[in-house]
Amino acid sequence: MKKTTMYLDKHFILAPVDERIYGSFVEHLGRCVYEGIYQPESPFADEQGFRQDVAALIKQLNVPIVRYPGGNFVSGYKWEDSVGPKEQRPAKIDLAWRVIESNQFGLNEFMDWTKQVNTAPMMAISLGTRGIEAAKNLIEYTNLKGGSYYSDLRRAHGVADPHDIKLWCLGNEMDGPWQEGHKTADEYGRLAEEAGKAMRLVDPTIETVACGSSSLTMPTFGMWEDTVLSHCYDQVDYISMHQYYGNRNGDSQDYLASNVAMDQFISQVAAICDAVKAKRRSKKTINISFDEWNVWYHSNEQDQKIEPWSQHPPQLEDVYHFEDALLVASMMITMLHHADRVKIACMAQLVNVIAPIMTSDTAAWKQTIFYPYEMISNYGRGHVLHSILRGADFDSSHGKASYVDAIAIENEDDYLTFFLVNKDLQDANEFTCDLRQYDSLQIATHQVLHHPDLHAVNTEATPNNVVPVNGKTAELNDGILRVVLEKQSFQMLRLKKNVSK
Repeated sequence: MKKTTMYLDKHFILAPVDERIYGSFVEHLGRCVYEGIYQPESPFADEQGFRQDVAALIKQLNVPIVRYPGGNFVSGYKWEDSVGPKEQRPAKIDLAWRVIESNQFGLNEFMDWTKQVNTAPMMAISLGTRGIEAAKNLIEYTNLKGGSYYSDLRRAHGVADPHDIKLWCLGNEMDGPWQEGHKTADEYGRLAEEAGKAMRLVDPTIETVACGSSSLTMPTFGMWEDTVLSHCYDQVDYISMHQYYGNRNGDSQDYLASNVAMDQFISQVAAICDAVKAKRRSKKTINISFDEWNVWYHSNEQDQKIEPWSQHPPQLEDVYHFEDALLVASMMITMLHHADRVKIACMAQLVNVIAPIMTSDTAAWKQTIFYPYEMISNYGRGHVLHSILRGADFDSSHGKASYVDAIAIENEDDYLTFFLVNKDLQDANEFTCDLRQYDSLQIATHQVLHHPDLHAVNTEATPNNVVPVNGKTAELNDGILRVVLEKQSFQMLRLKKNVSK
């Protein structure tokens, strides 16, 4: 059995966890909106058409923010088409996904839905086919109380109080040639600066996110961030990162090391932000919004067969394997290790489209990746302790990778929580941590997500094939924590602090 030791000190705090790191994403793509969160004809729908079985699962995830309405969709988005009486809303073609958008679920429906599932909006504006004027008008519609054309238009649409949206994405993946309205870094940087400026003049209390690179492999990576921020540094608070991974060559051990590349990506973007800060002699720090991340590769082949110009066809409906859940856990742990800079993150997406939740006309169920998301989102709040991990590693295409990924978080409700991934496909691993600096601790919860088959899935017929179970291998003796991590497993360990001493 391999061995891994974590060294930490309760006084060495890396950063508080910004709860928005557990955000998600709803795009007008495939069956995410229609047949996902919204399906008026469904027996599960309420009077507004929102599926209540889906809403219940979303509440279990405890999602603090949801990015909307895209994604690639937003670059051609005309928000005015999505408000007002539904019978007057036009059906439009969407060039991003080559489908017909009915606009029957729009901005105000989305805002009603966010309240129902206890989340907050992260709204994106189009800086692809549109620009400053449309952005100014949209925030006037959403955030002003009344007395102006667009705020009064909202009131005429039956929404008396402003939506008061505080977090805004200035476009989406503008570095990508696939993007409708793709721009150079100079073109986008200047547009983001002026759009952000106009939006802040309408509402000075908002936060804005500039588009960073669409992935680490983009040929413009690095120069893009430097150029964009050199233009719009004073008008933005965050820069975005996007990254997806997939086991395309069947090498599961190498695939599970993908978060090593994610770690490098975050470090490099943070360094570029700080380089621009230094060049500008600024006191302001730009942080990171990792607002698209997930596993995405299972559906690539079937998506090529979709008939264009239909309404909400099944697209990007990845059926996730157990090994995908392990990587999702490692990716979330990696972002938490950068909690000092990663303040916002969005798993893409929430329902049906590369999602933790799937639906049919007869049910909604949890994919394998639902469980690490749920556990870390609910119990990974508080502050991250700076830790050092010592243990065996292996060579991967991404660089040296530890067999064990681990993070320790002190929760505000007097718990110390560990999230642990053993990505070793052959051996168990004994994890130890000296916790004698704490006066008194006791093991309160030990949950294990494990399956002998890396390709095991959850389906409507077998929704509980991959589920967490209570662990039995943790012990705490004389302040020393020991837990045996089964091979290919994700584990959550919660220790209750005795606050009476």
